[in-house]
Amino acid sequence: MESQTQPHQTINQISPESETRHNMFTSNSPARIMGKVKNNLVFRSKWAEVNGAMGDLGTYIPIVLALTLAKNLDLGTTLIFTGVYNIVTGAMYGVPMPVQPMKSIAAAAISGGSDFGIPEMMAAGICTGGILLVLGVTGLMQLAYKLIPLSVVRGIQLSQGLAFAMSAVKYIRNVQDFSKSKSKGERPWLGLDGLVLALVCACFIIIVNGGGEERESDIDDHHEEEINMPRRRWRLRLRKIISSLPSAFIVFLLGVVLAFIRRPKLVKSIRFGPSSVGIVKISKHSWKQGFIKGTIPQLPLSVLNSVIAVCKLSSDLFPGKDFSATSVSVTVGLMNLVGCWFGAMPCCHGAGGLAGQYKFGGRSGGCVALLGAAKMVLGLVLGSSLVMVLDQFPVGVLGVLLLFAGVELAMACRDMNSKEQSFVMLICTAVSLVGSSAALGFVCGMVVHLLLMLRSCTRDEACSTSLPFTRATTTP
Repeated sequence: MESQTQPHQTINQISPESETRHNMFTSNSPARIMGKVKNNLVFRSKWAEVNGAMGDLGTYIPIVLALTLAKNLDLGTTLIFTGVYNIVTGAMYGVPMPVQPMKSIAAAAISGGSDFGIPEMMAAGICTGGILLVLGVTGLMQLAYKLIPLSVVRGIQLSQGLAFAMSAVKYIRNVQDFSKSKSKGERPWLGLDGLVLALVCACFIIIVNGGGEERESDIDDHHEEEINMPRRRWRLRLRKIISSLPSAFIVFLLGVVLAFIRRPKLVKSIRFGPSSVGIVKISKHSWKQGFIKGTIPQLPLSVLNSVIAVCKLSSDLFPGKDFSATSVSVTVGLMNLVGCWFGAMPCCHGAGGLAGQYKFGGRSGGCVALLGAAKMVLGLVLGSSLVMVLDQFPVGVLGVLLLFAGVELAMACRDMNSKEQSFVMLICTAVSLVGSSAALGFVCGMVVHLLLMLRSCTRDEACSTSLPFTRATTTP
């Protein structure tokens, strides 16, 4: 009996050294946290992650450039802080979580004249960040995430995606004056920023990326018979080579080269060194104007698109990585409560940026961490002089990148199968686009959803009340 029980005891016995190692990696120890961070930053595919890092620049560059030219935003400080945000969020979430400008605040600053400057912009960012932090810490954001129906969220995503796509088409077709947020006439066909260049870049991205994600394993399964035929092997190899090209990175690099070709004197005008960082002085009047003109219109968009839609989209794109609305809301709040005091642009996450980076191959936190490191290097080395390079960057090329990011975000809504869900989604989308307000679209979508639920409940009650009467009349 002893010889039979001894092996059983040996198997179940855990040495103190093994138990210590087990506890170290199962608890919230520094070793476990560092292991998780390392895993979140590992590239899934080197060129694909580099390519994915370019997916959000179609939104980031135009807004930052407009604020720098129109309101003297400190570009160097913004690059440094947003670079840190990218690295931290990439390490935390392990997905290409974007860092985007707060669009309503940026729009208020660009169109607000002298009444809405840097102090008002920073006040709006601090107030928005503080409210989002409170909503996250108290659990109210997670409650909203659970209560808001998917069809309404899809309506917000569809409206944002279509808005990005329409802005992209405007960038491609018309010459833009970002400092005044206006179009200056039709873009010429030829030239270093002409329609032909934009169309060639768009065709190149379509040939490389297609209409959506296509994995190599799917290609292998689909072409299993072709692999066994020597005459067709070269087709599969050619297709793999084309699909592995970093299309967005190549297009962006082309834009940088063309910027220096358009204005060769840029090399002489560049000044090296970071911008001087100081605390922004905000008066009582600036706090008031920032809250009324910036925070109030920005808050609904941040709650819906920057937190709730991002959580929904990340669960769709990355199964198994479901992030709580609490954590996303807290990170957005902390970003602005820290950076805005030093003049960094108010930032948030965004479903459009996540969709764009995913479209071009971003699959891990290393994608945005790489982008963040590049921003920090540019901010420390070139500072605000980088704005001269961005000012010469072909706007049509930016429009192409933004177009595919918007289309990818809109395509997330294809899972609305029933007519009722599609009806709510399209009502929400139409009102958001025509009224230019995600908050108004959200309210209309929720009202329509509740009315459909009421109609369904009334119909079910009518059927249940008529059922006994039917049985009584049909009983012999």
